[in-house]
Amino acid sequence: MANLKEIRNRITSVASTMQITSAMKMVSAAKLKRAQDAVIRMRPYANKLHNILSNLSSSLDNSNNVYSEQRDVNNVLIVVISSNRGLCGGFNIYVIKEALRQARDTYKDKNVAVITIGKKATDTFKKSNFNIKGSGLPKQLDEVWANLKFDTVAPIAEKIMSTFADKNLDRVILVYNKFKNTATQIVTVEQFLPILPSEKKENEAEMDYIFEPSKEEIVNELIPKSLKIQLYSALLNSFAGEHGARMTAMHKATDNAGALNKALKLEYNKARQAAITNEILEIVGGAEALKG
Repeated sequence: MANLKEIRNRITSVASTMQITSAMKMVSAAKLKRAQDAVIRMRPYANKLHNILSNLSSSLDNSNNVYSEQRDVNNVLIVVISSNRGLCGGFNIYVIKEALRQARDTYKDKNVAVITIGKKATDTFKKSNFNIKGSGLPKQLDEVWANLKFDTVAPIAEKIMSTFADKNLDRVILVYNKFKNTATQIVTVEQFLPILPSEKKENEAEMDYIFEPSKEEIVNELIPKSLKIQLYSALLNSFAGEHGARMTAMHKATDNAGALNKALKLEYNKARQAAITNEILEIVGGAEALKG
């Protein structure tokens, strides 16, 4: 049985760890609320813009739109969205594994490049063959998380769109965690470019819009904005998912630390009782020896 000093040191260490994990859980809970509100506010706007764009596109010939141009897939860009920090369970691991699967399996015979948003993904891919060198694509994007706003995300989307328009890329996909609820994040693979043709659902009513200026001009204006919002929405989902995952992980860590602390205290009490019993036996034995 471990001595009393060792057990006391372990109890102190576990209690300190429990305080840290509990504090991290509360911080993530506060950040999650703000991130979740941002996602909820974003979805109606993004969905309505997508519906309008789909409705317009269905009545137009998009062959002249560079962002809708379907080509033979040779050059593929994978945008991997992770977090800058860990301690959030399998949040980053699942995204990185899916991105590697896409690069090595789905597009194994293609020229695949990867850009990362988040230090955890950056650390994984910076020494890989998929790391981008000497191109016009954006780099060093980890600091986006320090100031996550549409104005900071839009230039990233513009550079990707420009590279695609110059025909240096044939397909762009996003790999990220989509926020569902506090305990659930869904690893999502989403095509960013080219824009997939919209599928009209059965019995779906066609909205009657008044256009000013023409349909073509409106679509050409909406498509770049829609793409920027798509990337921004993916980042917001990932940001909310990160804090949800971290809050859940820290909650479990706090519970485990509490259970371990309880077990250590029980072990400490048993060791203390055993030590007291041994001391009493030694005193009684010494007294008996003196009588003899």
